[in-house]
Amino acid sequence: MGINSDDIVPLNQVRANLTELAEQVRGGKEKIITRNGKSYVALVDARRLDHYHRLEREHIHLTLLDDAARGLADVDAGRTMSVAEVRGRYKKSAKRQR
Repeated sequence: MGINSDDIVPLNQVRANLTELAEQVRGGKEKIITRNGKSYVALVDARRLDHYHRLEREHIHLTLLDDAARGLADVDAGRTMSVAEVRGRYKKSAKRQR
């Protein structure tokens, strides 16, 4: 769903027309609220916001699974380091950053 110029609303108009805008959003039209001519916040249907949050969590879980699979592939390929090697590498990095 794209945003068009009718979906961009100055903050001072939101105050006067909140009920009407809320009904439009509930009907599927998201709104971008501007302040001083710049994007400020979005008015989004609560169901859609919940959907966005579920997608974000799913993306995080898929990323973690991908990281785990790459880690297991590294172990299978023998690309491992001891704890001492890891600590040594991080100590060197920390010294360089100072």
